[in-house]
Amino acid sequence: MDFKIRPYTIIVIIAFLIIGLYALTEVNYFSYKNVAEAKEVNASVVIIPSIGVFEKINNVSISQGVYIDGMSNIPTKGDVVLFGHRTLQGSSFLRLDALKEGDVITLEWPGIGEVNYTYKSTQIVPATYDFALNESHETGDIHNQDIYLITCNPIGSTAERLIVTGQLNSTSLINETALDENPHASWAWLITLGFLVLGLIVSFLTPKEERNVVLAVVIIITIILAYFCIFPVSSQIWADQLGWLNSLMGVS
Repeated sequence: MDFKIRPYTIIVIIAFLIIGLYALTEVNYFSYKNVAEAKEVNASVVIIPSIGVFEKINNVSISQGVYIDGMSNIPTKGDVVLFGHRTLQGSSFLRLDALKEGDVITLEWPGIGEVNYTYKSTQIVPATYDFALNESHETGDIHNQDIYLITCNPIGSTAERLIVTGQLNSTSLINETALDENPHASWAWLITLGFLVLGLIVSFLTPKEERNVVLAVVIIITIILAYFCIFPVSSQIWADQLGWLNSLMGVS
């Protein structure tokens, strides 16, 4: 009897390949982040407790997490501009739209200290919006400086930009513990484990005669994920390579 794979099983395999590809994006992101941040001992941190943000800030690319823009000043020296993704690459600013009055945005900045901003406003603008810093803000007056957190809107689209503004209200001594923490250290392995568990469940539910095929696909992808947990490549390279898939899926 010839062995034939049913359409249902083909769809399941294709789904796992797509899920695995996106899982690989996140696994590599968090693994590479661990490597990069271990080398960058003077990295600053942005903390927004109300929406669960605790991220090291980089000056390389938004594909490596929260990115400080080239036009930005450093805290207490003028307005600060930070960019972050809402989908993939860690989704640092996923819940940025949930910020509200009274919420605090904190920057732990080596050489400066702990700089606290309070939420001021949220605006949604077209993707073509020409963003410019408010040059009237005096760098000598800590109560006349803002932070701008910028991300895409709506989630998964680049049609608009969501901009959250916070006003600087206080500074204090730096929290060295915050600089050393890395709450995402194990996320790559957790994603890999989650993919494996999902794969095993779906394999079990697959018709017996085709179960081994699905299981083999799941195990191969899991091994690839584990490899990138240990040997990640630059997140920027990975993001560039998967740009075509994101465009095809309508994800940004």
